[in-house]
Amino acid sequence: MSDPTNFAPPSAEQESSGRSAQRLLIAMWRESRVETIVFVGLLAGLAWAPFWLGGNRLPAWGINGILFPSLAMLFEFAILLTGRRHPIGLARIAWPVFFFLVAIVWIFLQMSGQGGSLFAHPVWGMAAEVLEQPLDVSVSVNRGETAIALVRLLTAATVFWLSLQLCRNRERAHVFLRVIGFVVTVYAAYGLILSALFGGAIPGFPFVAPVPQIHSTFVNQNNFATYAGLGLVVNVALALRLYRKEAPQDDAGSLRYRLSRFIEATGQRGWFLLGSTLVILTALLGTASRGGILSAALGLFVLVALVFARQRRSWSEQIEAILLVTLALVAGFAFFGDQIIGRIASSGVTDPNRLSVDRIVVKAIMDTPLLGFGYGNFQDIFPMYRDQSISTYEVWDKAHNTYLEVWLGLGVVFGTALMGALAWLAFQCFVGAVKRRRDATPAVVAAAASLLVGIHSLVDFSLQIEAIALTYMAILGAGVAQSESSRAVISD
Repeated sequence: MSDPTNFAPPSAEQESSGRSAQRLLIAMWRESRVETIVFVGLLAGLAWAPFWLGGNRLPAWGINGILFPSLAMLFEFAILLTGRRHPIGLARIAWPVFFFLVAIVWIFLQMSGQGGSLFAHPVWGMAAEVLEQPLDVSVSVNRGETAIALVRLLTAATVFWLSLQLCRNRERAHVFLRVIGFVVTVYAAYGLILSALFGGAIPGFPFVAPVPQIHSTFVNQNNFATYAGLGLVVNVALALRLYRKEAPQDDAGSLRYRLSRFIEATGQRGWFLLGSTLVILTALLGTASRGGILSAALGLFVLVALVFARQRRSWSEQIEAILLVTLALVAGFAFFGDQIIGRIASSGVTDPNRLSVDRIVVKAIMDTPLLGFGYGNFQDIFPMYRDQSISTYEVWDKAHNTYLEVWLGLGVVFGTALMGALAWLAFQCFVGAVKRRRDATPAVVAAAASLLVGIHSLVDFSLQIEAIALTYMAILGAGVAQSESSRAVISD
């Protein structure tokens, strides 16, 4: 037998192999650390975004326009220095990227003087006559507003890119959803406190007029309704995922056994999800927003439909889960139904003023369907077309229809390209929600959230509020990242 204390010195090859393994471990730890820093920064930014009046003010746009691109640059530098691949390559989203870049290039052209007076809006000629001096003309009526809108658009795209790459990791994607659900719960609870103790006023923002409906840190209760709806979809999806794992997977379990498992899961892990869901639902119904509540209800319907379309379960189990969601909605409606019914009784289901605004915007779009008036220039264009079909006492700085406003600014072709990019990504989430065998919750959430914001954008401008846009784009990025199996190699 050989002497166990007699160790041969390591060969040069072994030493080289050991150093390589050590360098690999160090590189992996550094990569993980950078990704963790970026991921935490992303979550912190999304948590901060609604604080400053829903992110609908210039200081918030500036902070977000620095924070999220800085995180993206840190992530890209780490990728470059370590020689790693992106978890999801551009080839997987080639068409949405192409449509988005087409819209971005056109926005730059709108701000520039390319085309001279041939394509410039006549307002520049009138301004030159008044000032009696030549001016740099452009397609955009207000280049400054177009530049700000472009920065906000790029900020939202940056959030999508970060979420897309970071949430390719399955565990990280579910952590992301839990954090989003928690953040929305906090803002919903804060909104209930403000309504109960401060009459709807927002401490620290005395210039914002209080409103009787629950609106949290958002100026408009309709906007908060969309934000709360996103959180409600996230929490309900997480709750269904939890109870789907805890409940029996076959028909052998009796109703009493399933009920005992439900109670056990609620006491151990589900109590917080159910409680936070109830808080968000209460705040959502307290907004009395017709469009926001209807959009959230449709989002929940699609969520439940997608969840059970993927599961081969008995009708009794499906009915139990549907009844659970229905009972929560009925309970919340019992407390706030009078506000909602009263709002509908006094204002109707549709708003005649908004329909008049839609007709005016359509008329303006038809005046320049190809070029548009400049991205983000609605408040400068609308007064030129405003007529007596709406009250002169009301201020309209948004069209209350995001689709029409995008077409007004970019023109029909390039506006459709921008919206087509989002539609393509949302469709990927729908496909992933149906086809994925496991870990489809992020894709299901993103699909339901896309329907929610898509429907509400027909009657309001919630998606133009930065906190909502950033939160939705992050959810969409996580959904696209998890729309394909984790075994599929989709890195670049």
